[in-house]
Amino acid sequence: MLLTAAATVLPAATSAAGKKGSPAVSHIAYQQWNSGSELSTGATEGAAVSGDSVVLSNPTGTFTYTDPYGGSTKTYDVGTWTSPEIRPGFNYTELVASWNAETPPGTWIQVSVSGLADDGTRSKPYILGRWTEGDAEGDGVSKETIHRTSVPAQGDDLAYVAVDTLVARAGRSLSSWQLTVSLYREQGSAATPSVSLVGAMASQLPEITKPLPASPAGGAWGAELPVPAYSQETHIGEYPVYNGGGEAWCSPTATSMVLSYWQQTRGSQYGPLPDDYAWVDPAYEDSWVDYAAANTYDYNYDGTGNWPFNTAYAGRYGHEAFVTRLRSLTEAEKFISAGIPLVVSVSFKKSELDSAGYGTNGHLMVIIGFTETGDVIVNDSASHLIQSNDAVRTVYDREQFENVWIPRSGGITYVIHPAEAPLPQTMTPAQQNW
Repeated sequence: MLLTAAATVLPAATSAAGKKGSPAVSHIAYQQWNSGSELSTGATEGAAVSGDSVVLSNPTGTFTYTDPYGGSTKTYDVGTWTSPEIRPGFNYTELVASWNAETPPGTWIQVSVSGLADDGTRSKPYILGRWTEGDAEGDGVSKETIHRTSVPAQGDDLAYVAVDTLVARAGRSLSSWQLTVSLYREQGSAATPSVSLVGAMASQLPEITKPLPASPAGGAWGAELPVPAYSQETHIGEYPVYNGGGEAWCSPTATSMVLSYWQQTRGSQYGPLPDDYAWVDPAYEDSWVDYAAANTYDYNYDGTGNWPFNTAYAGRYGHEAFVTRLRSLTEAEKFISAGIPLVVSVSFKKSELDSAGYGTNGHLMVIIGFTETGDVIVNDSASHLIQSNDAVRTVYDREQFENVWIPRSGGITYVIHPAEAPLPQTMTPAQQNW
């Protein structure tokens, strides 16, 4: 996409659900399973809980899959893990799932959801993603595996799937949800996927018509985390097979910043290592960003902004990583105080965020701290549209930032943290959103 000084719009990096209307969250509930005892509450068929993960054990069926993106037709052994049925306590209109999994070559997973509709009937299963590590076109890690993809054309009278989000039709809602994770491996192989975290965030998003006032202080004014700054603009033209290159890579760039932060503060195992991205052209700056783009790319969406694909990528490196919604910057401050940076989804006109210098219909930034007066310190990979990491750290007005985040994406947030870096206590015990 060509950018002009008169009308600058960055390529979309959010799902279709993140671009519609201007919702404000009134109800959010997140539930996950990420230990052996928690995963054991689910039902398995052809799979089993081993340690703190679900693996294939004695597959009871097969599945023949034709890869629609240039792959072949293969038959796979399959097993499943199905969560307990969750009733969030309100009728929800959107749901985003999350998962962390290891998928050796020849293996992959599929995550789907079903639930009770507002009329009491059970929905069909909706597929929320087909996931595998690596990339069949790029680094060679998954050349014997499928192309990672969301699944189009799943709509019915109750709901539809907008890339990575289950969205109820106008006037409809669901009262419960139940996830199924299907684990696949090529017939004749002894390999198995290993799923260590499964979760979902259900929400109800009424419309908002007036600007939100700035939220109150949350205890992190004057705090800033040392998160490395990477510009997506330095990657323009690199590997255009992944949605045109760096200009559209805000999500993997943001995810890479958080992984690098954890590597620098907790250890190199918390992000990709040089051997992982050795295939990237050595002339390219910050090669791990190219690697992240290749490993989050969604072949159906034709982009790297699939929310749970980014957290699943981060989860490969010893993190508990998931997608949720936050209600305010007050909540975000709790994470900064706990040493956890956040990736957040925003959209705005050029006039709506002072000093940004551009507008966007969907963009990901990293919240890294707050000024002494409560304004937001972010790493904005598109900051000023300058091809330099030096331009990435930016301060935005608190009230303006809250209004381009909470009403626009419903407060969508990637939470990425090692298990030994505990999450802060939730501010909403009755409807926990982490």
